[in-house]
Parts: sequence; structure tokens; C-alpha cells
Amino acid sequence: MSVATPYVEPAHHEHHELPYSEQLRNNRLGLWLFFTSEAFMFIGLLSSRFYLWGNTRPDLDQTLGLIVTSVLLVSSFFMNRAETAIAHDDRPEFLRSLLITAALGIAFLVGVVGFEWQGHIGPSDGAYGAVLFGMTGMHALHVVSGVIFILIVWNNGRKGSFSAERHWGVEACAIWWHYVDLVWVFFYPALYLMGHVVHG
Repeated sequence: MSVATPYVEPAHHEHHELPYSEQLRNNRLGLWLFFTSEAFMFIGLLSSRFYLWGNTRPDLDQTLGLIVTSVLLVSSFFMNRAETAIAHDDRPEFLRSLLITAALGIAFLVGVVGFEWQGHIGPSDGAYGAVLFGMTGMHALHVVSGVIFILIVWNNGRKGSFSAERHWGVEACAIWWHYVDLVWVFFYPALYLMGHVVHG
């Protein structure tokens, strides 16, 4: 005698998407955890400057250092302006401010890589060359990635990808750019202002 097998409704695994506010909270947490790991690298570079240079520094171009620092700080103003513009659905200002930020970032790179790297200190100049090129090189790499990030956000914004309600990509880009600027705020005095000058 056969026993009837009861019918079992197949399980349906529904995919429940997280609310946008929760996604945003998770995204921010992940980004700041990443920045924390980055901070250890920059702190290590900064520590190497004081360990290897002590209370001395090479004879760098003070005018150039002040100019590139000012350019980078002004770029942060325009990055903030871009983020504020998209939060108010002002797309033209958003796109314009992004392009200005990218242009200022490129100007900073030209100043450091194109001019400072051609100065009196070379990569082979012992501790002075190692620290200068290590710190400015790593920072320049982050500026390059920031400029690329900005241009990607600009291109997506041009296609209408962001709105006042949903613009995490813009926020992430702005946080990255401000973070890179903040690192330079510590690097600039350590490289250009602290310690007595040692002429090569």
C-alpha cells in the first residue's frame, strides 16, 4: 500500500533590497574603514620624514610649494560646491565645478611632478631624495586617482545619473578628494617648512 507524499510548496527566496538610507550608511562605513587603512600608510610616510630628516630639510622651492598648496585647497572649495549643487539639483553648476576641480588637481600635479621633481633633489640623493619622492609620489598617485574619479562622476552626471535624493557617487568622490587634500595639509609643512635648510 503506497503512502501519499504530501505536497510541499517550493521555497521562494525573495531578494529584499536594502533601503537606500541603509545602503548609504553601509557605503559610508566601508569608505571610512578604507580611509583608516590609508591613514596608516600616510602616517608611516610622515614618520619616515622625521626619522630620516630629523630637524633638517632640503632647500625646496618655497614659492612653488605655497602655490601648489593653494591650488589644492581651492580645488576643495569647488569640490564642495559641486556636491552642494547636485544636492540642490543644479546640474550645470555641478558639472562646471567638477571640471574646475579636476583642472586644479592636474595643475597641482604639474607643479609637483613637472617642476618640484626637476629641482635640486633627485631620487638618488640619499634620505632626502627617498623621503621627498616617496611622500610626494604616493600623494600624487592619489591625486591622479582622484582626478580620474572626478571625471567618471562628471561623465555619469552628464548622463543624468545623479539627483538631489541619490548622489552617493558624488559624495564618495568629494570625501576622497577632501581626504587627499587633508593629507597634503600635513605633508606640506613637513616637507617645506619644518627644520633648518640643508643645502645640497
